[in-house]
Amino acid sequence: MLLDQVHVGELTCLTVRPTACCIAMVCVMLFAILLPVAAQGADLEAGRRKAEACVACHGRSGNSTMPARPSLAGQPPLYTFLQLIQFREKRRTDPEMSPIAAGLSETDMQDLAAYFAAQTPVTASEGTDPDKAAAGKRVAEAHHCASCHGPGLLGQEHIPRLAGLHHEYLLKQLRGFKAQTRADIDGSMTTAAQPLSDTDIENLAHYLARLPAAC
Repeated sequence: MLLDQVHVGELTCLTVRPTACCIAMVCVMLFAILLPVAAQGADLEAGRRKAEACVACHGRSGNSTMPARPSLAGQPPLYTFLQLIQFREKRRTDPEMSPIAAGLSETDMQDLAAYFAAQTPVTASEGTDPDKAAAGKRVAEAHHCASCHGPGLLGQEHIPRLAGLHHEYLLKQLRGFKAQTRADIDGSMTTAAQPLSDTDIENLAHYLARLPAAC
């Protein structure tokens, strides 16, 4: 097993590289350490104020209008918290997100994650093809995407909502997991993406973008 350290305040947490095994054991460790950190003392009003800096890319109330940027509305708070940790610790890199995350405390991350989780997500289905979406549905069913991402692919715990995200963003992330260039907190998506062809990925992105973003 190949493990890296991520520092969360005074805690030192373990994250697994994409080639590691024993994913379930690492997830248990992560949940035991990080779930209390992500949930304790979150302040929605403080999160709203802090989110003003996020509007330009992620949209008002976390619903992005930029196809290359993800919507954060309705994402599980632990997922958003962990992604911010990864950006701060340079496990994920982005020319815009990395400098922002570098200055965030755990309290900032808790507040932001809680605020965005409480917002109502909007489906971003523009530019999708119904025939490709139908093929993508078959790919999602064949690869059991709902077993991790939950009913309706709305996300759970540290696993993101995929439903209703922008096609362009989904395409880039899936290709990144396939190429093993996208950071992966527990290695599961890197593994899941390996059997996918580029056509599968294209169709999946069309399907996911058309799904309702909320129940």
